[in-house]
Amino acid sequence: MSYIQGFNRKQAVLIPETIEQLIAENNPVRFIDAFVNSQDVVALGFKDIRFNKNGRPPFHPKDLLKLYIYGYLNKIRSSRALEKEYIRNVELMWLIKGLVPDHNTISNFRRDNPKSIKKVFRATVNIAKNLDLIGGVLLAGDGTKLRAQNSKKNNYNQKKIDRHIAYIETKLAQYCNALETADGDKKKVIETKIAKQNKHKKQYQAIEKQLKQTGEKQFSSSDPEARQLVIRGVVTEVCYNVQSTVDHKHKIPIDYDLTNNNDKHAMTSMVENAIEIVGNNTFDAVFDKGYYTAEQIHKSQKLGVTTHVCVPNPASNAPDKAYNVSEFIYNKVQDTYCCPAGETLKTNGNWYNKRVYRVKQYKTKNCKLCPVKNDCTKAKYQRIIERHEFAEALDINKNNISKNPEIYAQRQAIVEHPFGTMKRQWGFDHIMTKKTKERASADVGFIFIAYNLKRIMNSIGIDRLIKHIILFWLEIGIKKRLNKLLKSFEHLKKLTVYFIENASPKSTTKQIAYF
Repeated sequence: MSYIQGFNRKQAVLIPETIEQLIAENNPVRFIDAFVNSQDVVALGFKDIRFNKNGRPPFHPKDLLKLYIYGYLNKIRSSRALEKEYIRNVELMWLIKGLVPDHNTISNFRRDNPKSIKKVFRATVNIAKNLDLIGGVLLAGDGTKLRAQNSKKNNYNQKKIDRHIAYIETKLAQYCNALETADGDKKKVIETKIAKQNKHKKQYQAIEKQLKQTGEKQFSSSDPEARQLVIRGVVTEVCYNVQSTVDHKHKIPIDYDLTNNNDKHAMTSMVENAIEIVGNNTFDAVFDKGYYTAEQIHKSQKLGVTTHVCVPNPASNAPDKAYNVSEFIYNKVQDTYCCPAGETLKTNGNWYNKRVYRVKQYKTKNCKLCPVKNDCTKAKYQRIIERHEFAEALDINKNNISKNPEIYAQRQAIVEHPFGTMKRQWGFDHIMTKKTKERASADVGFIFIAYNLKRIMNSIGIDRLIKHIILFWLEIGIKKRLNKLLKSFEHLKKLTVYFIENASPKSTTKQIAYF
């Protein structure tokens, strides 16, 4: 049986005369090259822009930026893996013109430029806007957890420290009792164990001291700013929480932020950034129940945005569910509540400070004689309904969802689409860097840059994208030159006026004639 045969490795072959001929016209690396070349790296704030007079000059930030974008687009994030790749990869040889930076140079570039990387991401969003890929009508926000470079074992809180110290104290007591009857080699072994436990005790006490000094509730030894957060149900992981806002039109993220907190207080800042990016505040904002915080919803609505935040199932706060707070109807005009039994609950108008919000209290004297009192409340005398200062915002939000259920139904398809691609298809379910949240944000920034560029390439096509970038930057260049000429004319005009106003009458006539 015959098989398809490969070529003879020792046989001479004809190859293209230049490496340029090895790269197809519609190869994605050509778009990466055009995109990065169109960026002003000085304005973006990348380090190592200026060459040193002494010693070897640094690599240009554009070349390292191209290297990283190519790597993330091809699921390569490690600096050592990239170091191997550009030696054997023809596309990378073409992209960075045969340069061979070592893994330390590559790693330091990502470490030192988190803010500039965020600006490059914004540049991808601007391209999407210019190509009409962002609608700005419906935006969805959500967070996803990415594991940090820190194990649960090396994450500590006060409860865990107390448990460890209590265990050590128990062991020390046992060793001390054993030491009283031990002799010879056995005594030395016990003394060694005591010294070891005392060493561990000092380590835990040092961590406890650090927690008290910083006021933090957790400490992670490998990545100090990572936190143990709930992934789902009761499952926890030491991780970061990536917040992202995604436009519905082409599922393109327009903003991201790396936090070490849960979703509860992230909504307002996400909405504020979205308004600035899309240029309007008339869009619908969709969030899941993790963002259901009255103050955050109130602030977002004050910005002019229509909120659609999932309303959690109400807790049963009455012996019979038919008499839960959710069943009491509020009358805004009269500032009263009507209970399921038809009674009207009134307020004295005073505000009372609670743990989080100010509240008004509503009640009626008819509670005492009500036949369903025992089904409504366990209180001895009467049912008291509390309405906090942001309750109206929650009512508006609930009304938005009930009127347009199809809007909230799109949430998963919009915002979880990018997360699914990044974490499941690309395998970016953890943070590559460690030590600080800022370094971790650089890794996340490149993930979002790669996703946006991939999405734009799939939507528009590489040839059209390259033409768009060339024309766009030509237009910007022409505008800059025109502005420079206008400034020159304005300067010349001011000089003319100055000469006319400050020269003598005789010389003025000569100057006017000259001009």
